[in-house]
Amino acid sequence: MRPVRRLGAVLAGLALCAALSACGYGSQRVGSTVKVVPAGPALSTPEVRVGYFPNLTHATALVGVREGMIQKELGGTKLSTATFSAGPTAIEALSAGSVDLAWVGPSPAINGYTKLGGKGLRIVAGAASGGVKLVVDPKKIRTVADVKGKRIASPQLGNTQDVALLHWITTQGWQVDPMSGRGEVSVVRTDTKMTPNAYKSGSIDGAWVPEPTASMLVAQGARVLLEEAQLWPDRRFVTTHLIVSQRFLDKHPDVVEAVIRGAAAANAWINAKPEEARRSVNEALRELTGTALPAGIIEAAWPSLTFTDDPLAATLGTQAAHATEAGLLDHFVLRGIYDLGPLNRARTAAGRPPVDDAGLSTP
Repeated sequence: MRPVRRLGAVLAGLALCAALSACGYGSQRVGSTVKVVPAGPALSTPEVRVGYFPNLTHATALVGVREGMIQKELGGTKLSTATFSAGPTAIEALSAGSVDLAWVGPSPAINGYTKLGGKGLRIVAGAASGGVKLVVDPKKIRTVADVKGKRIASPQLGNTQDVALLHWITTQGWQVDPMSGRGEVSVVRTDTKMTPNAYKSGSIDGAWVPEPTASMLVAQGARVLLEEAQLWPDRRFVTTHLIVSQRFLDKHPDVVEAVIRGAAAANAWINAKPEEARRSVNEALRELTGTALPAGIIEAAWPSLTFTDDPLAATLGTQAAHATEAGLLDHFVLRGIYDLGPLNRARTAAGRPPVDDAGLSTP
């Protein structure tokens, strides 16, 4: 099979297994953090369903839901939520109509857009940049050159961090089979929930992971060898953005714009009140997963994250090129993946400048 088809088949299988094991899309959630009830007249639909991850990189959604910013903008339209642990599962839920909008990473969005022939989803806003690190066992790895021959974890085959790790490996001149992960560096696909235990047991020598997993490993004695932000111009690259079903966008643009306004309000609050934001995010994580992060972990992880409405569109094209160079994709066409009209209307109304689509918006 061609690389793009093999990857698509693997990701589809992972998504299907996750959905079946959870007895339905999004049913991994433990609780809900929606605190604000609908008030006033409904918009063009009585309910909107949004999905996101219980991760620090999804703080825009965690805060926007828990603090009521999104529900406030929706008025009488009810906000319903689902949480996911993997991007492919969220894309499948969006495609199946189980959720209308979702916060996901760039690689699942690219794969979903390509798989659906450019007709199933659109990126409509940014959320987070940064927060991804290569952390290593300092007893085994002291320099970049020492990574050769070692076992480095990534969260999942073809996910955003997996692509970044594979690309970085190729820039070092090392050879790795992208599908199996075998080569001059062993890429070990490991669920981030299991990564700390894998590191503690010695089954991996390091990991290319998002926060808070990176800071969890540091707390176990690992050290940061590289922040992915160092590899990007201005240290900015898309980690999380907001996508919407094309069907839902066509039918309910007013609802999409309301969610975007609520997300923008959440980002503004996060940036203005970082200490309160950390507490809100941690309480949301406790409500959703049953466990809050230790204060030291969230405080160590937070500074590497930037929360922004700008989807940093130019970096998405670069990440797609990285997937091609790493051997996971043999072609991609991203023109039309963005529809930033609702976001830029909201920004204009708030007296803020529009964001750039890097030539990748709908014609």
